Amino acid sequence: MRYRLRTSMVVLVMLLVALGAVAEQAPPAKPASPAPPASAVPSKPAPKRPAPPKAWTPTRTPWGDPDLQGVWNDATSTPLQRPSARAGKDVLSDEEANEFQQELAFDLTRDRRDGGPEVDVNRAYNDHWMDARRLKITADRRTSLIVDPADGRIPPLVPLSPERQKARAARADANARFNAGMPYSPEEMSLPVRCIIRTDSPPYLPTIYNNDFQIFQSPGFVVIAPEMIHSARIIPLDGRPHLGKNLRQWLGDTRGRFDGGTLVIETTNFRTDDGVVFQGANPATYRITERLTRVAPDTISYEFTVEDPTTWTRPWTALIPWTRIDPAEQMYEYACHEDNFDIVHLLSGARTREKNGEGKR
Repeated sequence: MRYRLRTSMVVLVMLLVALGAVAEQAPPAKPASPAPPASAVPSKPAPKRPAPPKAWTPTRTPWGDPDLQGVWNDATSTPLQRPSARAGKDVLSDEEANEFQQELAFDLTRDRRDGGPEVDVNRAYNDHWMDARRLKITADRRTSLIVDPADGRIPPLVPLSPERQKARAARADANARFNAGMPYSPEEMSLPVRCIIRTDSPPYLPTIYNNDFQIFQSPGFVVIAPEMIHSARIIPLDGRPHLGKNLRQWLGDTRGRFDGGTLVIETTNFRTDDGVVFQGANPATYRITERLTRVAPDTISYEFTVEDPTTWTRPWTALIPWTRIDPAEQMYEYACHEDNFDIVHLLSGARTREKNGEGKR
């Protein structure tokens, strides 16, 4: 019993000595800091919201004019005039727009092989050679490129003078002879067939291919070079007057000015040759005003108003978006040769048919 008690006392003393040594080695405890006030406790950072898109600031040339330079494309399937099936509907819903685009794309595609022999020949070049952009309607889902009048249609014609009626009849006869392979002379062939002007004469409208336009600028001038055929409209901005009325040109006489961010182009003095101006208007009284406004980095709004009181009952206006193409996409020279070089064959073939009694003068 004594032995057990002595042993327990020895163990207790040894334990107290060990605890004291540990206490000497441990650093002294720091007094507890008072709790910070609730307002001083940092809160979790609020989630970052996306920055609002910055408003686009139109760029300018080094000399201060609005910058319109680049290569632009105006292809679209939206028709110039509103189809009768869409009468009274100027803008479509998403569902209607999708249906409209499919209808137009079906009508425009060159890969179809339905229809008779004449239709098939007209589609001899399949869609591989056409501008694929032309199969899409405008992004604003309009049913016509014409925005004025409100019905989206070209205004009614005024009664033609006897002289103009006679000229139109002569043109129709010449076209019929050409289509029959019996042209009388080169001069009666249409201007596009003779590779003189095509869709490079204003106004600029979408077509099956070659819908690009390159714009160059220098102090005092703007140049618009269409991909189709070979013209380049050099537009002075210095306020010079138009040419005299007796000086007329294939593309007319053009003058331009900047109105804020819009390039305003006025063109008159077109040649009086039949077929020079748009929709058979009268070159003597025809006038066109075009407006080009860069509304986004990749978009120009192209608007034109045509007026001719001897052809239409009122002026009318169309609006077409121009989209900037990939800078890596190069615009090549357009060479119009097929009918220009082949004209000798067209004429010699017609004379041979005459000798064989196939045609009558």
